[in-house]
Amino acid sequence: MTDDNDRSRERSVPSGRVSRFASFGRLASGVAGGMMAEGARRLSRGEGINARDLILTPGNARRMADRLSHLRGAAMKMGQMISLDAGDYLPRELSDILATLRDQANFMPARQLDSVLKAEWGNEWRKQFRWFNPRPIAAASIGQVHKALTRDGQELAIKVQYPGIADSIDSDVDNVMTLLKVAGFAPPELEIDKLLAAAKQQLHEEADYRREGEQMEMYRAKLADEAGYVVPRLHRELTRDRILAMSFEEGSSIEDLENEAPERRDEIMANLMRLVARELFEFGVMQTDPNFANFRFRRDTGEIVLLDFGACRDVDPDVSNGYRKMLQAGLRGDREDVLKATIESGFMMPIVAEKHPERVNRMIDIVINEMREDKPFDFGDRAFIPLLRDEGFEIAKDKDTWAFPPIETLFVQRKVSGTALLGARLKAQVNIRRMTEEVLARTEPFPAKAA
Repeated sequence: MTDDNDRSRERSVPSGRVSRFASFGRLASGVAGGMMAEGARRLSRGEGINARDLILTPGNARRMADRLSHLRGAAMKMGQMISLDAGDYLPRELSDILATLRDQANFMPARQLDSVLKAEWGNEWRKQFRWFNPRPIAAASIGQVHKALTRDGQELAIKVQYPGIADSIDSDVDNVMTLLKVAGFAPPELEIDKLLAAAKQQLHEEADYRREGEQMEMYRAKLADEAGYVVPRLHRELTRDRILAMSFEEGSSIEDLENEAPERRDEIMANLMRLVARELFEFGVMQTDPNFANFRFRRDTGEIVLLDFGACRDVDPDVSNGYRKMLQAGLRGDREDVLKATIESGFMMPIVAEKHPERVNRMIDIVINEMREDKPFDFGDRAFIPLLRDEGFEIAKDKDTWAFPPIETLFVQRKVSGTALLGARLKAQVNIRRMTEEVLARTEPFPAKAA
């Protein structure tokens, strides 16, 4: 039975290009109206105004979150990425509202869901199940997840892709970036074509459910003998282009760890950080989306349930080896080698170190001092973050230094920083130094790419 709150989240997904473009038009019109109203209010008070301040009002943030939730797909995915990646830099109101995109997505009405399932499984699709719950247990940017029981007694999680999402990725990304440029998130001084191309590529890969199933099976094999991790089993017979069928795995929200004992929080966070290190230095493959909803935990065993493998990407050997050199130099306390490895890997443009050597050295010293301590690192103590941010902001004022690092670096760094953000949320403490030394000691650099 669906209650009134559930019904308020039932919204058909606009599946045609015309309807999706019209939705962006309504969003732009609403934002423009909000800007005019806010501008008039500030002028009446004798306050100065600029476009960025006018667009980043709570009212406009609510309009953006609501419309992106309705559109879903690439539009909503980019909103999620903004809220996660830029959480420390956005106005609190905008960050909080965009954060709702991570766990309050709308879901398809039963009629639209049925049409998708018929298109993939045929008109008699219900005969394959003892029961199929039409109410989703999760709804996200590209699809929603349902629980079902097959005729032979297998309890499954069925991820169903929203109609029209795969075909709308390129236009959605372009439309969202247009809005971000207006908001001042995409300064004209930066060349963002490569970033947009990479975003589109990743979203197309995430919309390929057969590919995701293969990635899930690969992770399941790599972690088969590793205690502490649970990866769902793929149900190949029911998986289609727009349907991913897998074993249903019980688990609680990873954010509920906040209510667990410190020892349990530290244990699970240590396993998450170790997995990131193994992805980077051992697997050569990384699930690059650190969205909290992609992790669950089991209270009775302390196991982590890993979900959503659509964002898996091969790690560029140069990126992995660059991280290795930086970490090794950092553990030695060698500032010059850290800087050298940072530049060689593309993490920093040489002009940054040339024009702002004092600030760069201070940032490196902060990081070295944090990572070299042989004691549990307190993720909840973020006192050093403002110090790094302040130095970074001062450097960023120099437009000569503006440049994107390599795209592959951005994907890896997003996973690393997103996992650290979860650690901060849980106030966990992990001896990062010892973990890093252990993983680096038992792995070798990857062979360099052929020229």
